Amino acid sequence: MQKSKVIALFFALFALSVASKASEPNEEPAANVVVDSTVEKSNAKPAEDKINIADVAFEHILDSHSWHFWGEGHHAVALPLPVILKSNNGIVTFMSSHFEHDVHGTHVVEINGERFVNFEEHIYYASEMPNEHGQYLEFGTDAKGKEIVLNASPLDFSMTKNVVSMLISVVIILWLFLSIAKAYKNTGITTAPKGKQSFLEPLILFIRDDVAKTNIGSKSEKFVPYLLTLFFFIWINNLLGLLPFGANLTGNIAVTLVLAVLTFIITNVNGNKAYWSHIFLPHAPVAIWPILIPIEFVGILTKPFALMIRLFANITAGHIIVISLVGLIFIFKTLFISPVAVGFALFIDVLEMLVAFLQAYIFTMLTALFIGTAVADHNEDGAHTEDDEKLAHAH
Repeated sequence: MQKSKVIALFFALFALSVASKASEPNEEPAANVVVDSTVEKSNAKPAEDKINIADVAFEHILDSHSWHFWGEGHHAVALPLPVILKSNNGIVTFMSSHFEHDVHGTHVVEINGERFVNFEEHIYYASEMPNEHGQYLEFGTDAKGKEIVLNASPLDFSMTKNVVSMLISVVIILWLFLSIAKAYKNTGITTAPKGKQSFLEPLILFIRDDVAKTNIGSKSEKFVPYLLTLFFFIWINNLLGLLPFGANLTGNIAVTLVLAVLTFIITNVNGNKAYWSHIFLPHAPVAIWPILIPIEFVGILTKPFALMIRLFANITAGHIIVISLVGLIFIFKTLFISPVAVGFALFIDVLEMLVAFLQAYIFTMLTALFIGTAVADHNEDGAHTEDDEKLAHAH
């Protein structure tokens, strides 16, 4: 599966490069990004609309201050989201639609004497002078013909698309677990489960028995709540990302970084004496300790790093492949390629449903394995204790 996915990703990236080249103008781009909304280009010839598949793909996998559904420009259908900024004058809040529907048509929002502009989903102060270092980015002119330059950014605490998607997944998880807990409270654990309880109970028992107990051992009980939350959070957000117009939350490296950091903290905080002695007092000749100790210490950091990159890369690759296959229709513009592209995109989309579960399972399983390594009891020679061996054979 991994080999076929790499091959599919290669062709997807090739399609993206073809699409981007096909949609780019022949002229060389200007050195600075300049947008002048006050000049009417009445003499310009209407150009044929071309869809840049690369822009569409990156728009889907990247975060944004509004939830875009379809359309472009004034015909775009999008859900505006709250913009929350910590500026020089305090907290500033407004809806992201202000950037697109400013009365002057300049995409500049002025509140409490401060002007803001959204440039490539990053919000800057829109001032008329460079900063104290003389650094600035030309953005264009406002309705009065004054030049707009970007030289600083306020602290951005906005409700972006990924944040809203995460909150939706949290509501779903709370609804599922609270309703199941209520059902167990009313009917007990001896009766046959019904409804969503019958669907989720095997998954809960699977994480508890086959993931937590197998990899952690007799000390697994206190880690089961974290592992269950981790599994369902990743799995549900993976599935939400497969919906049309869904957000690519688990394909955001900031989100996978936080999940990996949580695993890193839990693993090392609960590490016992045997775990740390294996790192800083390895069972090897003292002469090679200067080599082994740095390697073991780096291993503490590489484990969560691998978790972060694995989830981020697999989910993002799947989204890019699906969008690129659909984009072949707009690249070749032939009736023959349409059913082929849609068929392959549908196949990859169904395959991604399996990948969504597998990536949640792999992340949870490796987390349990790392925790189990940190809390396992060892003999003086580094071997597992008899209790751990019995538990491993029992499962």
